[in-house]
Amino acid sequence: MNHPLARALHSAGLTVIDVAARLNVDPKTVQRWTSGRMPYPRHRDALVKLTGWTAYDLWPGLPRPQAASPTTTEVRVVYPHRSSVPSDAWARLLSRAEREIDILAYSALFLAEDASVPSLLRDKAYDGVRVRIALGDPDGHHIANRGTEERVGAGMSARIRTALVSLQPLTSAPGIAVRLHDTVLYNSLCRADDEMLVNPHVYGSPASHAPVLHLAGAANDGMGPTHITAFERVWASAKPLKV
Repeated sequence: MNHPLARALHSAGLTVIDVAARLNVDPKTVQRWTSGRMPYPRHRDALVKLTGWTAYDLWPGLPRPQAASPTTTEVRVVYPHRSSVPSDAWARLLSRAEREIDILAYSALFLAEDASVPSLLRDKAYDGVRVRIALGDPDGHHIANRGTEERVGAGMSARIRTALVSLQPLTSAPGIAVRLHDTVLYNSLCRADDEMLVNPHVYGSPASHAPVLHLAGAANDGMGPTHITAFERVWASAKPLKV
């Protein structure tokens, strides 16, 4: 019972079987977690709620977000990789939008599969927020190249098609537009007004393994406007999604 997670479960009166049943996983998976295997972010969040311990108490080696230096006030937080971003951070960012929401990615599958996000986008659009979503064209040349780089082949296109299943119904809502692009995507971004989460892409690595920058501010010479300009160029070249 040396691992903090094992101690936390014992303190909470939870057995391996209890946790497996609540999280809908195999008991052997829970045993591996208590032996030191790192759970996926969604399971980490669930274990935090079950035990009452913080994530950093349960997994002391978990990378901590780096606070921005005083001279880079536009950068609020730097996460070492996307999978270390709190799972609700994306929805919380989108919920703060009052004017516009922009999402740029190849698949954004992790957002599309979050049940709260599509309904949140629809509600925001009905409140008058302009919502634009630019995803990769699953038949595009650059999407195929990205699949080859990540060694997933057609898996990249498959992820996009899966995301579109969840997002396509949004196109019937006023104020929401979905387009498909075929560009070399250097960054994915999720923007709400003057605030955004930017996920730089790294050659050969999935986006979930790359850093995420939380930017805020509307300075004309800042990083935010630079990414907004890039989004506008991609958006202008993208094709409306056929429904």
